Amino acid sequence: MLELTCDQAQTLKEFTENHYAQASFFWEQLLKEKNIKVNGIRIKENVPLNVGDTVAYYLTQKQAEKSAFFTMYQDENVLIVDKESGVNSEAVFSALERQGDYRFIHRLDRNTKGLLVFARNELAETALLKAFREKTVEKTYHALCFGKIPVEHAVLKAFLRKDAKNALSVVFDHPTSGAVEIVTEYRVLEYLQEQITKVEILLHTGKTHQIRAHFAHVGFPIVGDMKYGDKTQNKALKMARQCLVAKILQFSLEGELEYLNEKTFVSRFEAELPTK
Repeated sequence: MLELTCDQAQTLKEFTENHYAQASFFWEQLLKEKNIKVNGIRIKENVPLNVGDTVAYYLTQKQAEKSAFFTMYQDENVLIVDKESGVNSEAVFSALERQGDYRFIHRLDRNTKGLLVFARNELAETALLKAFREKTVEKTYHALCFGKIPVEHAVLKAFLRKDAKNALSVVFDHPTSGAVEIVTEYRVLEYLQEQITKVEILLHTGKTHQIRAHFAHVGFPIVGDMKYGDKTQNKALKMARQCLVAKILQFSLEGELEYLNEKTFVSRFEAELPTK
């Protein structure tokens, strides 16, 4: 059993997704079997929570041990983990907070797999936040895209405007009010069956949903992306999560974290179609 305290008004589902990944994996089952208690009362629906409410989760040992992330590297300053698909970055951070002093640095979309960095002290937090802000962290992604991309290497430029109301990013070819420039470089790695291209992507800017929105805009949506992609093709492949991996991290740091510049961190996950 794990008991947590609600920190802000939200639904039980939102709280679960941001604080306990294992419970979010088995959300429907836990509700059906009334294995979640709110303030000591067993519940069977997604109820609203208030600040100070207690939530107790009763998972089986097998459920509780389902991996949400894997430790890739850790020292006294940083922790790098490999996040599973279907896991909020906030849930990874919440799990780490229950173990010790960790600092949130950046995030990945819920259904994007791959590398996440956390700081373990104030010095590392300051240095890493500065590095991500100043783009001295090189983030390389692997993805599967629908269509055969004819140009094997290109640097794509466009303009992105975030639509917060609809939780979308909209991409334009020309400068538009409220939009910022985005730069997305890609290289074709492999042409797969069924008109699918595997690409390596280097982000020169890092805006919300940049990769997913940008590739959809140029006509090659990410396989499995149900927000920006081709829902008909996704359903045909039985893919409901974007096939996108934060694959490689490389640092260009100064000061006490400079030793990280010598390392290249590579995710265990691959951008690949499910095996039949």
